[in-house]
Amino acid sequence: MTQGYEPFSKSLDEFLDRIRNWYEKDEKEFKKGYDAAIHGIKPYPDGTPDGVKYDWKKPGIETLCRFFREWYGWESGVHNGLDYIEKFSWISYENEPGRNFVISGLGRYMTADFTNLQGMQMDGKLDGDKWHKVIGKWIDELGPKRMDEYKVENWKTFNEFFVREIKDGRRPVDAKDDIGVVVAPADCVINMVVDNLTAKTRINVKTVTLSVDELLHGSEYARHFDGGTAVSCVLMPDSYHWYHAPVAGEVVESCEDVEGAYYGFRNFPDLLDKGDVGYGYDYSDFEKFRRGYLILKTQYLNASGGPDGEGYVGMVPVGLNSIASVNFLDKFKSPLQRPVTVEKGERIGNFKYGGSLNILLFEKDRFPAVQLLQGQRIGVLEQTERTAKLFRGSYRTRSRRTNGR
Repeated sequence: MTQGYEPFSKSLDEFLDRIRNWYEKDEKEFKKGYDAAIHGIKPYPDGTPDGVKYDWKKPGIETLCRFFREWYGWESGVHNGLDYIEKFSWISYENEPGRNFVISGLGRYMTADFTNLQGMQMDGKLDGDKWHKVIGKWIDELGPKRMDEYKVENWKTFNEFFVREIKDGRRPVDAKDDIGVVVAPADCVINMVVDNLTAKTRINVKTVTLSVDELLHGSEYARHFDGGTAVSCVLMPDSYHWYHAPVAGEVVESCEDVEGAYYGFRNFPDLLDKGDVGYGYDYSDFEKFRRGYLILKTQYLNASGGPDGEGYVGMVPVGLNSIASVNFLDKFKSPLQRPVTVEKGERIGNFKYGGSLNILLFEKDRFPAVQLLQGQRIGVLEQTERTAKLFRGSYRTRSRRTNGR
């Protein structure tokens, strides 16, 4: 619940009545903010598919209410969840009044309230029966090859299915006993973000900006990453949604719920382009979104394989659109009473349904590049249908060009 506002709605009708009342009374300038957001909506990029468009230009609160009712009633397929998120994102697309509306005041509380309703649905607390059908739809769309990687269980809610567990042995941890090897924290798309971080001051590298101090919510450990490297690890919606420790060591600090915005990317099409968050996207957006973080103390090795001192690795799970929080296993939840030993590849937590990524932070000169050995996996040859839905669309690419990037 956002501090200072009434408890979350218990039903869609209660939610819709609430935002209608705010609009009619212009409660805390809710009407003023929404009308300004709608007035500022920009044209769609050339080639935008009809399936992700929405007619936001019709004035009045009923357009917004109608959209939320439609979204709440959807039966999620593997890929069409992004369509609704993108429809909503046009409010903030290159539109500062729209972005301000959804990240602050009652507009932000509105998105929190609706996200909570969706979470209750997917946890089976509201209209739970329909999600059993949705689970079957996902299984059919994923196909037997992908589903063969997971344990088959009697999932009672959609979110139980979404955080389904991988079969034993399907994700062997590389170089388990070599503390110098860093492993992927999740099934993800990895992209190098920036290799000259500062704790306080923004550094612009090919239009990427990142303040580690803000990202780590003012943690005293932020200073250890001065001059270091950040790597993004983006989770696809149809993938395994647990995240694991990238190195062995001790978790010395954690926070699983840094409050932030739920929606409000300046350019959601750019975020979707190629399915990752790469050069050209403003990483300062993620400092404003709900997230958690862990600081892992680990050992470094010298050329002879002997000890070369201790250092730190940061892990920042970020909940993007439709994510209200990140979920740590109990042993890693804050406040930690003492450092918690963690093995490389050990499960840390999960994301329930929505968009998500992990940002890994490394100290200066300790992670200069993504490095692979011969024979290791670097990707897969995709089905063209999955590529079109998750990784790249021509209209998104053109959108990047129109922004001069």
